[in-house]
Amino acid sequence: MRYDSCVPTYHVENFGCRATQADGAAIERQFEMRGLEHAPAAQADLVLLNTCTVTASADQDARAAIRRVRRQNPLAKIIVTGCYAQRAPEEIAALPGVAAVIGNSHKHQIAELALPIISSAWSSTTSGGYAQPEVALGAKGSGFVPLTSLTIEAEPALFVSDIFAHTELLAAPVFESGEQAEHGRTRPNLKVQDGCDNRCSFCVIPSVRGQSRSLSLPRVIDEVNALVAAGYREIVLSGINLGRWGLDLESQLPASSFRKLNFESLLHTVLAETKIEKIRISSVEPMDWSNELIALVASSPRIARHAHVPLQSGSDAVLRRMHRKYRPWHYREKIEKIREAMPAAAIGADVMVGFPGETDGEFESTRRFIAELPFTYLHVFTFSTRPGTPAAMMPDQVPVHIARERNKILRDLASDKKLAFMRGFIGKTVDAITLGSPREIKGVAASAGTALTEALTDNYQKLFLKGHHAANQWRMTQIENVIDGAFLASAA
Repeated sequence: MRYDSCVPTYHVENFGCRATQADGAAIERQFEMRGLEHAPAAQADLVLLNTCTVTASADQDARAAIRRVRRQNPLAKIIVTGCYAQRAPEEIAALPGVAAVIGNSHKHQIAELALPIISSAWSSTTSGGYAQPEVALGAKGSGFVPLTSLTIEAEPALFVSDIFAHTELLAAPVFESGEQAEHGRTRPNLKVQDGCDNRCSFCVIPSVRGQSRSLSLPRVIDEVNALVAAGYREIVLSGINLGRWGLDLESQLPASSFRKLNFESLLHTVLAETKIEKIRISSVEPMDWSNELIALVASSPRIARHAHVPLQSGSDAVLRRMHRKYRPWHYREKIEKIREAMPAAAIGADVMVGFPGETDGEFESTRRFIAELPFTYLHVFTFSTRPGTPAAMMPDQVPVHIARERNKILRDLASDKKLAFMRGFIGKTVDAITLGSPREIKGVAASAGTALTEALTDNYQKLFLKGHHAANQWRMTQIENVIDGAFLASAA
């Protein structure tokens, strides 16, 4: 049964990182502006899968989603976009049910490219009055040349070209998954930077997202002010290489300009020109944690006490093979400065195990390095070969079972560190923003003996607040206990 609507319907499903989710929100905005209506995937006329390709399992998830949509909604037109689509368009186009593959190079044109497909399919099943717009495919001056023309007769259509010629940056707020509108969505994520100019030997992201580019400062301020006007009190600033914001824009300034555009200046401007109550910063590379940035985060009550600083490895030899631009002693210095400036901050890191050639001794260097530093949490990844990256061709690939053992060792170490960090707050007061309506929390409600409202602390820890509290409210809380990786607290 089709979705009951007098206009075509769409569904966007996102995979992977916050940047991909932000792209998906911008695509939804494109569809809504053109009059399409949202529908569940099982009923939509068009299902767009916005993919990730950072690991082999991410590719597998996308292929499984294509099969699922085709099984549940055989009439739907399936369009695949995102990083996997940019990396391997022919591979995706060969999958049954795919109507079009649109790479990141053409993602900003998705609505125009999809409309001919969806309008044709929809008009064949309804007599509604939806008018197909004229679309100049591969128009002169667009900077992108389609590999095929997007027509119903030529499915699947491929729209993928040189990602390094791509200069657009999609921007629309995206909300944390699970925060339903009826419960008050509280933490919009705003992508202000895309692409990466680094060339880490294991990473496929630059080849599928292109060069580093920034959302203009006026656009950032407009987006933040719009969110504030809509009632949101906290935002998350994100990007593929967030600390590089503004460097591409600075080159556009007149030679006589004394203005400096960098991530620190972005934060200063958002603080000065908006009334957002709290800014949370997502991942920033180690060498972009300048003394100025650390001091700004530490001194402003409007910036969350949280630092996510990718590490990847604590072994100097492995970092060199990864083509990372810092050494372990550089990284240690940054973490120690952050902890000294912000004793209560949550500090997290990405760590990779099983990189080609990683010896027992090199892994032990990483384990010991992590044990010595004041981390609150880790995101531990097992190396995944990505086609076209230098690491894919390196000798001495680590056996999977060894990499998994190392992964578990670091995850266990991270769990111990997180618990120790959280227990240090028992009896103290912390600021937290409520995320939803009171509900039963399995395993916690019984211990609390009362209704609980889920919240997130200023330093990025899950908290269950006793009692009924409306969403999107900052509350000072008294920490009573740590249960199942979350604070149990009462209103202070």
